[in-house]
Amino acid sequence: MNYYVYILRCFDISFYTGVTNNLERRLEEHQTGINKNCYTHSRRPIELVYKANFTDPNEAIKWEKENKRLE
Repeated sequence: MNYYVYILRCFDISFYTGVTNNLERRLEEHQTGINKNCYTHSRRPIELVYKANFTDPNEAIKWEKENKRLE
């Protein structure tokens, strides 16, 4: 299975980093605002600016956490 770490640029020029095993579905969720508690909900539209593929979910989560620390 593939896992993706992704970075979104939001309408307010802020960035959001996430991890998922289904990038297409997750981007659609962000874009439609399905979760009103999500950081991106009030910052739409969003744009995918980076993605990285991983086969090990632990490596993907580690990379996501390291990247969020830099934000």
